Amino acid sequence: MVQQQRDSFKETLDAPAVRTAYGRVQGFWQSGSSAAYLGIPFAAAPVGRLRFAAPEPPEPWVGVRSAKEFGPTPQRRPFAEVTTIPEPSIPGEDILNLNVYTPAPGDRGARLPVLVWIHGGGYFAGSPASPWYNGRSFNERGIVVVTISYRLGFDGFGWMEGAPLNRGLLDQIAALRWVHDNIQNFGGDPARVTIAGQSAGGGSVLSLCCSPLARGLFRAAIPMSAAIDQLGYDQAVECGRRLADHFHIQPKRDAWMNITHDSILDVERGYNTLADNPPLSSVQDVMQVLRMRRFGGAGLAFRPVVDGEVIPDGIYEQRTISGFAHVPLLIGSTRNEFSFPSQPAPSFDEILHELESEGVSREALEQYAHEIERIGEERAWGQVMTSYIFRTGVTYLVELRRQAGVGSRTWVYDFAAMSSRSRGAYHCHDLPYFFNFLDAPQVDRVLGTALSGPLADAMHSTICTFVRDGQLTFPTAEDESVGAIRFQELARFDPTAYLFDRELLSRSGVIS
Repeated sequence: MVQQQRDSFKETLDAPAVRTAYGRVQGFWQSGSSAAYLGIPFAAAPVGRLRFAAPEPPEPWVGVRSAKEFGPTPQRRPFAEVTTIPEPSIPGEDILNLNVYTPAPGDRGARLPVLVWIHGGGYFAGSPASPWYNGRSFNERGIVVVTISYRLGFDGFGWMEGAPLNRGLLDQIAALRWVHDNIQNFGGDPARVTIAGQSAGGGSVLSLCCSPLARGLFRAAIPMSAAIDQLGYDQAVECGRRLADHFHIQPKRDAWMNITHDSILDVERGYNTLADNPPLSSVQDVMQVLRMRRFGGAGLAFRPVVDGEVIPDGIYEQRTISGFAHVPLLIGSTRNEFSFPSQPAPSFDEILHELESEGVSREALEQYAHEIERIGEERAWGQVMTSYIFRTGVTYLVELRRQAGVGSRTWVYDFAAMSSRSRGAYHCHDLPYFFNFLDAPQVDRVLGTALSGPLADAMHSTICTFVRDGQLTFPTAEDESVGAIRFQELARFDPTAYLFDRELLSRSGVIS
C-alpha cells in the first residue's frame, strides 16, 4: 500500500533528507502530513561473525541513503499460507531495520510523542513492512511512529552455548536505543516514547518492561493480546538441545554456524513446541494450571526466556512489578481472541456444569453464557481457552500492579466489536481500528464491509491520548478491579469486562 501511495506522488515530493548517527536518509511524503522513511538500518546485518550474536551498530554511509522502500525482513516464510494480516517477506541480509512515519521530518524543535510498534507473529513470523502498520493516521494527530524488526524463531530466541539468549529482544532494545539517539531529527521526543505491540509484539512489550537493559528507553507501554508466558532457562536449554540433536551437532554456536538458515527453517516449526505441554480438555485442567500460576499456554519453544540477564525475573515476580511500576500501562485483549470451534471439546452445558462445580459465581456464569449466546455454542470451549491464554494473564498482572500501589497508572481495554465476516472479535481484529486504517489492504477480507468509522476514530483517539499524555480520563485499575474500556461501537467503560476471567483466578486460589 505504501508503495502504491508513493507511486501516486511525483519525485518533487521527496521528503527532506534527515541526519542519523550513521548517515543521512531521504524518504517521501505519502500524504500532506505524513512522511515515510523506510528500511533504515539500526544494527548491522546479523550474518558472518555476527550470526547468533548480540546486535552491533550498522556501518556508517556516505551521502544520502534512499529510504523509500522497505528493507529486508527477518521473516523468510509466512506464518501460514493465508494470514490475517498481510505480512510481506523481503529478501536480503540487512534485516535489522526500521521505518519512521513522521509529520515533521527534520524539525528538531517539534518534539512530538513517539509510538514504537513491535509486530506479532508468534516470535517466528510477522513483518514490520505490513501495510496495516502504516503510521499515517497517527501522523495526522501529531505522533511519530516507528515500526521495527527483530530476529525470529530459533535465530532470535533459541538457546545454544556461546551465544546470548533473547537475541530478538536485544534487537528490539537496539532499535529503541536508535530511537532514543535519532528520533529528534525526525521531529520526535526521545523522552516521550511509548512502546506498543500485538500478540508476540505485546509479549515483547512486557518482556521489555522486565529488562533493565531497556530501562529509560520508553516511558509508557501498550501490550495488546499478549499471551504472557515467558520461558524458563532450563526449558530453553532443553528445546535448544532437541533441535541440535536433529542436526547431529553439539549445541554450540560454532557448530550452528555450519547449519544454513534455510535448513533450520525447514524443521524449526516442528521443534517449536514444548515437550511437556499437554492439551487442556476440561475446566478442571484449566484451573489446575492456573493454580500453578501458569498463564498463556501458547507452548512455544522459541520465545523470550527468563535468562537472568536480559530478563532477570519473570513478568509476575515482585521485583519485576516494582521495576516498571513507574511505567503507565494500557493493556487488554480482544473479546474472543482464539474462540474457535474445536473437537474434541466439552459441550456448553458441560462447561457450565464444570464452572459451577468450581464455585464460579452466578454473575460470572451469566457473563460467560451471554458471550456464548453472542458467538455460538460451538465456540464455548474456545472462549474458555481465550480466557486462559490471554485474559487471565492480563487480569493477574493488573491485580499485581494494584497490590503494588500502581493501579492508578494502569488502564485495561476490551475490544468487543464483532466482525461482519465472523461471529466474534478475534485475534488481530483490533489492529485496523488501532491504526485507524480501515481502508488498508485486505481489511475487508478479515472484518467485512460493515466497518465502523466512529469506532476507529474513538479507539485511535484513545490510543493517541495515551501516547501523548501517558494517561487517560477513563477509570483506572485502582478504581475498578475488573473494569475496562470497551471498544464496541464507541469507547465506553464497562465495569465488569473481566469479571469472568477474575473469577477463574479467584476460584483457583491465585488471587483473593
